[in-house]
Amino acid sequence: MKKALIGAVAAGLMLTASGTAVAAWGTPIPDLTSAGVRFSEGEYKLHGPTSNHGAFEWKGRLTDGNGGDGHNVYVHVRVEGHDWLKYYGKQRRSVYMHHSNWDGAQRYTSEARIRACRDRGSFHPDNCSHEQAYFQDRD
Repeated sequence: MKKALIGAVAAGLMLTASGTAVAAWGTPIPDLTSAGVRFSEGEYKLHGPTSNHGAFEWKGRLTDGNGGDGHNVYVHVRVEGHDWLKYYGKQRRSVYMHHSNWDGAQRYTSEARIRACRDRGSFHPDNCSHEQAYFQDRD
C-alpha cells in the first residue's frame, strides 16, 4: 500500500513538473492585429551565446482575419538591423508557426522586431500591426 501511494505521488509530481515546463516555454508576445490579420498565442526567447545560435526564437498562430478579401497574411521578422523576413500563412486559414532567426556573424541576437501584415498586392501598401521590439544585452 505504501509503495503504491509513493509511486502515485511521484508520478503526480513528474506530471506537474512537466506541465509547468511546457507552460513556461518563453515570454508572451502581445497579440499583433491589423485589418485582416492576427498573430496570437505568441511567445519568444532570446537565446544566449551557447544556445540555438543565440537566436530570436518565436512561435504563435497567424490568422487570416478576412478570408473573403483574396489577400494573404504573413509575419515580418527583423534581427540586428538586417532586412525584414516574411513567413507567409495561408489564405482563409489559421496556421501555427515556430521559427528561429539570427545573425551568423554575432554570438547572440541583441535586437529583434516582429509584426503581422496583410499582403495587399503590388498596387496597395501592405497593412501591418504595430511592431514589437525585443532587446537583450549580455556583455
